Amino acid sequence: MDYTTLPKIELHLHLDCSLSYDVVQQIAPSISYETYRESFIAPPKCTDLADYLTRAIKGTELMQTKAELRLVTLDLCRQLKKDHVIYAEIRFAPLLHLEKGLTPVEVVQTVNEAATEGMAETGITVGLILCTLRHYTEAQSMETVQLVAQFSGTHVVGFDIAADEAGFPIDNHVAAFAYAQKNGLHVTAHAGEAKGAESVWETLKNFHPSRIGHGVRSVEDPALMAFLKKEAIHLEVCPTSNVQTDVVATIKDHPADRIYRSGVSMSVNTDARAISDTTLTREYQLLQEEFDWGKAHFLKCNLEAIEHAFASDEVKAALRAAIIKAYG
Repeated sequence: MDYTTLPKIELHLHLDCSLSYDVVQQIAPSISYETYRESFIAPPKCTDLADYLTRAIKGTELMQTKAELRLVTLDLCRQLKKDHVIYAEIRFAPLLHLEKGLTPVEVVQTVNEAATEGMAETGITVGLILCTLRHYTEAQSMETVQLVAQFSGTHVVGFDIAADEAGFPIDNHVAAFAYAQKNGLHVTAHAGEAKGAESVWETLKNFHPSRIGHGVRSVEDPALMAFLKKEAIHLEVCPTSNVQTDVVATIKDHPADRIYRSGVSMSVNTDARAISDTTLTREYQLLQEEFDWGKAHFLKCNLEAIEHAFASDEVKAALRAAIIKAYG
């Protein structure tokens, strides 16, 4: 089965990790294709998540002005259109883009306006998730979550915590997530990637997200899997990325099929289109080849993604109709 032209939903996608060679050329014409492959794309196997994330720095370096942020956002919208993604939630950390004098508000405003432009050009629907990072201070986390509240009613739809969970505790971020909960903001959180099931438990207990970014190591704890299923916590699964960051040795060892069969809510995502050198079509093909997944699996995953998307009921209804028509 060829999934190229079928509509898809993507919930876990990092803006600064998805710069195509086309947009890199527009921003920095001196970067050769060879240099791009070396610097922006990770090898099939990194030593760990921290090693993988060194490639993200290359992306943020080229996203420090309004013009650069606009180009990168538009470029990603075009990549999504080509991959037949009809709805995507794109995440980024506003505080990473201040090196040339932009304020955090200007960063969010610029990406939000570019998303409007990208949606008009491509016909896809985009939501934006603002990320705090594990190594940030309490003040930086609070500043980020307050931006989510400030931009309520725009394309900004939620709050996330990303970066290296193994290297940094949660302490600096508890207040920001309490603020999100108090203000009724949608929350997802990276966990169960660089650390095991205990990091998912800790995240659930302290941050109260409705979704977990990755979360694949939840399979190490049957009690956690039962809890995720009972509470309808959604896992944003990114297969290729997990192989690269050495969460699993090979795609054959990936727990995606076990998670699916357990009945825990999950979706399939790319995580970082440039760093992982992948598309959603490619991720579907991997799961088809390795686990014999068919249309029914991807129908279920896309419907679960819609169910847990940070979108309005009207948007969800339209997406559901499109997905059921294509996969049903």
